[in-house]
Amino acid sequence: MPSDTAFDVERLLRLWSDPLPDDDAAAAAAFRELYTDPVVVNGTTLAAVDLVARARALQGVFDPLEREVLEVVESDGRVAVAFRMGGRQVGTLTTAAGPLAPTGRDLRLRVIDVLTLTGGRISAITMVADELGALVSAGAVRLPAGS
Repeated sequence: MPSDTAFDVERLLRLWSDPLPDDDAAAAAAFRELYTDPVVVNGTTLAAVDLVARARALQGVFDPLEREVLEVVESDGRVAVAFRMGGRQVGTLTTAAGPLAPTGRDLRLRVIDVLTLTGGRISAITMVADELGALVSAGAVRLPAGS
C-alpha cells in the first residue's frame, strides 16, 4: 500500500525484514539512519546494537518474513503504522506469554507502532502486537468455549 507520508515506512520495515549486513557495526549504522541512538521502546531505552539483535532474532522466526502495511497516519512529529507480519514459523517466537517453539505453521501478527520522530529519526516507539491471535492460531493457547 503506497503511503503519502513524508516518513519512509517501507524503508523502516525493510530494515526489520530484509537481511542485515553480517558486520554488527554496519548493521547498527543502518539502524542509526532511521533511529536515534538510543531509542525508547515501550519505556525501555535501547541502543542501535540492541535493535540489530532484535531484528536478527525476528528474521530467524519466520521463513520468509513477510509484511503488509495496513494503514499509516502521520501528524505532528508522530507516525502510526498498522501492519501485519509473519510467515512460516521456523524459529522461536518470543511473546509476553513466553516463548513459542517453532511450529512450522503460518503465523501472522497484527502490529501497531506509534513512532515519535526527532529530527526525522525515530526517538521513541509505542508498540502493540496481537500475540494472542498468533498463539491461538498455533494451538499454543485455547480459548474457553463460547469466546
